[in-house]
Amino acid sequence: MATTPRRHANPKDAAEALFKPAKKAAAPAVERPPIPNAKELISLKIDSDVLAHFQADGPGWQDRINDVLRTAMKEAS
Repeated sequence: MATTPRRHANPKDAAEALFKPAKKAAAPAVERPPIPNAKELISLKIDSDVLAHFQADGPGWQDRINDVLRTAMKEAS
């Protein structure tokens, strides 16, 4: 009857056995209510002249675009 040795015969196998990642149980998903008026990072393609128009007034151009879109959203509903 053959038994497996307690030690690895190959030093490389012994080293790899030491560094295998430990298996961790995944944390249960926690449902959180959405944060009201949270801003989300997106990528949006718009015409360069439209971007230049909003950036011409300096910092805050993203907020100005958001305000225009919000107004258009309210008018459409």
